Amino acid sequence: MKEKIHSFLETDILERYLLGDTSTEESLRAERYIAMYPEVHKTYVELQENLELYAKMHALKTPENLKGQILAKIRAEKRAGNKFFRLAIAASFIAFLFAGATYFFWNQNQDLQEKNSMVSNQIKDLRADMRVQLEDLRNQYIVLNNPNTRRLQVRGNQRAEELKAVAYVNPVKKLSYINVSNLPQLPEEQCYQMWAEVNGELVSLGIINEFDNAEQLLALPYADNAVSYITIEPKGGKMTPSVDKIVANIKY
Repeated sequence: MKEKIHSFLETDILERYLLGDTSTEESLRAERYIAMYPEVHKTYVELQENLELYAKMHALKTPENLKGQILAKIRAEKRAGNKFFRLAIAASFIAFLFAGATYFFWNQNQDLQEKNSMVSNQIKDLRADMRVQLEDLRNQYIVLNNPNTRRLQVRGNQRAEELKAVAYVNPVKKLSYINVSNLPQLPEEQCYQMWAEVNGELVSLGIINEFDNAEQLLALPYADNAVSYITIEPKGGKMTPSVDKIVANIKY
């Protein structure tokens, strides 16, 4: 059932349904999933709230007292000079204000179009981020629950004896993750950094102590007989590993 829900959330039907851009069949499917599955309903509500927030952030206000200012000016002009002159001034002023208001609203419309385009791009980026996160969650679920997954206990060497981690490797799905559950404390000017061997080169996977959640799974590039390393590096990390400061090897 979870696979079915995740498969649905990986599509963009929910976002397009919210924007009124789905076919009749897609709309019925979206409404059915929203009604039946709390996870889908929660995602739908979050999307609604995001759109409402964008709409409130970029809503345009009508200039205050514009009508009152025009009428007040006309009345003032009507009290000065002869009737024809007064009407001529009023007509000219109205024409001037009309031209100004036209330009104002045209300019505001251009600004609104730009903001709408920006919001649309932000929604696309949000949708792309959601897809990436959902894909990563799906892969984590597979790795943690698939019977073909191998669990490898990782221990630190004498430099970091208290380091503990578990690597999860699934050769069928070609997925691998690592969960670092314990890291010995380092001086403030140092950090732990993860590396993976990719095409014969060591590539940085990030600074491990930035992942504060003990349940965090860090994706590892999958390869047959692959090797990953954890090293001690200066605070902020490095572009190349300090091979003399390796504290753990992960072979999978």
